[in-house]
Amino acid sequence: MPVTKTRRQFLTSLSLAGAASLLRAPSAPAAEGHLETTTVRIARVDGICIAPQYVAEELLRAEGFTDVRYVRLAPGLNTPEGIASGEVDFGSNFASVLVAGLDRGIDLTVLGGVHVGCFELFVNDATRSLAELKGKRVGITYLGSPGHLFLAAMAADVGIDPGKDLHWIESGKPVAMDLFTSGKVDAFLGFPPDPQELRGQNIGRVIVNSALDRPWSQYFCCMLAGNRAFVRNYPAATKAVVRAMLKADDLCVSDPARAAQRLVDGGFTPRYDYALQTLTEVPYDKWREYDPEDTIRFYALRLHEVGMVKSSPQKIIADGTDWHFWNELKRELKA
Repeated sequence: MPVTKTRRQFLTSLSLAGAASLLRAPSAPAAEGHLETTTVRIARVDGICIAPQYVAEELLRAEGFTDVRYVRLAPGLNTPEGIASGEVDFGSNFASVLVAGLDRGIDLTVLGGVHVGCFELFVNDATRSLAELKGKRVGITYLGSPGHLFLAAMAADVGIDPGKDLHWIESGKPVAMDLFTSGKVDAFLGFPPDPQELRGQNIGRVIVNSALDRPWSQYFCCMLAGNRAFVRNYPAATKAVVRAMLKADDLCVSDPARAAQRLVDGGFTPRYDYALQTLTEVPYDKWREYDPEDTIRFYALRLHEVGMVKSSPQKIIADGTDWHFWNELKRELKA
């Protein structure tokens, strides 16, 4: 395991070579006017697949934000509720979690995609395929969690009724992986660093990898959402946040070792090796190719089909998304 750099060493190295171009102040904000606010609060949650929002701190400062805060949400509070309640201004979470939140009337706006596939479905030796999960025990943190909503959609895709044919076992903890490692459940859908840890301990087998397996690999996994009032009242600041996140995506691809060290130095994860493995495995380089609206439509339709959301995909997209920042930045940042 490499020696941990200090924060000063990291920031110094960040200004070198390819990363330097990501930190240069863009020309666009001058035409857009000054930021309406220089404070931004980002949700801090478990899981390092959303590394870009943590790597983005200095990029946000380069955009003009002087007060960048990472706020840990209250226990039991998911990203949509944290954003809508005003605890944070922005956060990333799995697309289905955002869709389910919008269906419940949560006041947020989805702004774009962060990355493709990070979930891996681990099973024990008695299970050989996704279809064989019918009647089995599945470990989740809680009903409505990212793992629950994603696996429900996956199960429905192979003809399993997630409400009747699966036995959902809630851990009541931030991590449900312990249920799987202790043999209390037959399957567990995890996101980084859980898959890296399970593979490192040679526990279980992976039968679905959402970064590689269709149809899941054809859509964004985690997406960026903002507080609706912030997005409406502070458009220049909102665009600056989205720009910083997309540049952070690029940094995760161009220099994963440096980005992994940032996660460790910032206290977002204790294991540099798992962080580096995550950054080299998760496709952060697809944001220019994928359409975020397609992702919301896909997951809204999947959850609507199994009765887990009541709103139509069209209503969810119309009421809860705004792609104009994303579309403008795709043109500005194309390489």
